[in-house]
Amino acid sequence: MDLLDDLLSGVRARGATFCRSVAEPPWAVHFASPTPLALGTMLSGNAWITPAGGEPVEAREGDIVLVRGNGSFTVGDSPDTPAQVVIEDADRCWLTADGPDTAGHNFVLGPRTYGLTADGSDLFVTAEYAMRGDVCERLLRALPELVVIPGAPEFAPLLDLLATEIAREDPGQQVILDRLLDMLLVRVLRSWFARPDAEPPAGYRALADPQIGQALRLLHDDPARPWTVAGLAAEIGMSRAVFARRFSELVGQPPLTYLTEWRMAVAADLLREPGSSVTSVARKVGYSDGFAFSNAFKRVRGQSPSTVLRATAATMAGAGAGAGSTAGAQLAP
Repeated sequence: MDLLDDLLSGVRARGATFCRSVAEPPWAVHFASPTPLALGTMLSGNAWITPAGGEPVEAREGDIVLVRGNGSFTVGDSPDTPAQVVIEDADRCWLTADGPDTAGHNFVLGPRTYGLTADGSDLFVTAEYAMRGDVCERLLRALPELVVIPGAPEFAPLLDLLATEIAREDPGQQVILDRLLDMLLVRVLRSWFARPDAEPPAGYRALADPQIGQALRLLHDDPARPWTVAGLAAEIGMSRAVFARRFSELVGQPPLTYLTEWRMAVAADLLREPGSSVTSVARKVGYSDGFAFSNAFKRVRGQSPSTVLRATAATMAGAGAGAGSTAGAQLAP
């Protein structure tokens, strides 16, 4: 595995929420539900995407849009068109005061498909990731609030398949859509991070260096191994001094500083898993005892691992208490 593999390990779509919006200008749809990461694309026509409190950005047919930061956003044929429809989630949407007079109109056109006309000229698709965890957070921090990646030939086969599959409701349909979304996200991230104006996660561009890239893969393959700078240098056939200098230049951190921060990000996610303990997590990230691990974790993360365990237990207890009283979502007329 490499850095991007690890960063995306917690981003895998599982029951992702998809929305296919069919519209005829003038139109605007407001996506009100905050989400850590949303991916959108214009399958037909052009649109403007405006994040809450941000500046509008144009997306042309075939472009891919990434919106991150738990904020809402609006998509429309013009940044000046007021939202006519609000979409809360897959089961809740409604017309606004600026919407057309459609009393009694059911604007659910089909599976995951919304609109006031089935043959509108503009077709916008969104999908939302329920990302959680500190490893995922390293990826999110590397992205601007709103990213528009120009359409590229490598996206076209996936977009064609997405356009075919999103309105179907066959057995296993959600799994097909989730995997399409994962493949599209990986290609989009690779395209974005290759741009000179992008700021990829620490170490990403160093993967292109044959020796430092190999060192990074070794660290990610086995972070619990008792690595030393000399040991890493020997593994990739470099002298200790040259390796340490080259690694710091390309990654922006000394090798063991990078390793410690990566271990603590992995540990933070492990601590949130049911049944975890400080001792068990310590062993999984390369510490022989919980005391040394706790000191390192608190130094890097600013809180003790026991605090994370208690917060996780409280969250799970609260979720269990509220599960029995949650009402089913309804579609607003």
